[in-house]
Parts: sequence; C-alpha cells; structure tokens
Amino acid sequence: MNNDKSVNRPSRVEIDERTRVADGYVKVDRLTLRHELYDGGMSKDLVREVMRRGHAVAVLPYDPVRDELVMVEQFRVAALQAFSEPTAQVSEDATPGGAWLLECIAGIVEDGEDPVEVAIRESQEEAGCSVTELIHARSFLTSPGCLTESVSLYGGRTDASDVGGIHGVVEEGEDIRVLCVPREEAFRMLDAGEINNAFTLIALEWFRGRWQELRDRWR
Repeated sequence: MNNDKSVNRPSRVEIDERTRVADGYVKVDRLTLRHELYDGGMSKDLVREVMRRGHAVAVLPYDPVRDELVMVEQFRVAALQAFSEPTAQVSEDATPGGAWLLECIAGIVEDGEDPVEVAIRESQEEAGCSVTELIHARSFLTSPGCLTESVSLYGGRTDASDVGGIHGVVEEGEDIRVLCVPREEAFRMLDAGEINNAFTLIALEWFRGRWQELRDRWR
C-alpha cells in the first residue's frame, strides 16, 4: 500500500443528473457524475446505476448452554441468477443449496426505527427466536460499487431449546427454515466454503474470534 502523504485525498463529487429508472421491489437511480481524482483533477463524466436499499440489521443468535447458533435458510432470487450465469465460477461444494442460502437473521430498518428493536423483531419473526442481549459486532457496506445498503451486525444471546421449524411473514412471501447449528459445524461449513453470503461470512468470522468470551459471559 502506498502511504505517500503527498497524494491528494479526493472528496469532491459533482452530480449533474439523477433519474429514477426502476421503482419496484428494488429502486434504481441512474447518475451522471464526476469525482475528484488522486492527482487533484476531476474524472470524465461517468454514468452509474445505483440500487437504493437503505439500512439493514443482521443477527447471529447464540445459545451458550447448548453451544449452538440459530441460522435460517431461505430462497434468494439473486443467488438463483448468479449461479445460473454461464460465466459463474462457483464450485458445486460452494453451492450446496443453490438458491436456498444458509444465513444469519436479517431485516430492513425503516425510517425512524431503532436497529436494535428491528434486530429483536426480526429474530422473532424469522426464527421464533427471543434474543435477550445484543452485542454490536460490525457495520459495513454490502456492495458499494452499486448498492447503497449498509448493515449493522449483532451477536445475540438466546435459548435455542425450542427453536426450529418454518417461519416468516406469509404476506411478505417469506418461507424460512430455522436451524440450530452446533458451533463446530458452523465453523466447518465456513472453512469448507459452504457459507457463501457476505452477511453470514462476516458474522461467523467475528463469532469465531469471540465465541469463548461470549460463552463465558452469557453462561
């Protein structure tokens, strides 16, 4: 990495035009813009599409007594498209469920909502899982080249003894299978490449570095 302090730190962005080109389940804006360059000049005019998604929360509930994680499996249409592309370089081992992905719990934060409250609500709606304590793990952008979505990730304490089955809000088209995954099995899947979505990869890597601390604290 070049740490030359003489290099300009860009900050200027000039937007000439913004047009809404899709306004359905996903909202897409087309921008014509220029941005400052590292040499201090400005870029040429660029046309970029941006998907507007807002803010989300993700939760990885952990039962310290049973040493299990609560995870969910559900259909993801973009995974269906990604794995069906003729140029997709994805091994069979990395796509055990195809378009059905094993994930941590997640949900969208609407205007005026508190992320912690959303995390608690989504845990109940998606997994029938009561979270009694939340620890903020990370905040990150999911795909900043084209998507505005940011995520607040939490680890949560839960009792998984009665967790399982099929959940979700039917009116929202949700059909969610809930699984209690032993910690070591989750780590095995992580190392084997069987977890292939960013939320869950980040959540499990964070948990792997903290699980003993969390288990001692929550037990």
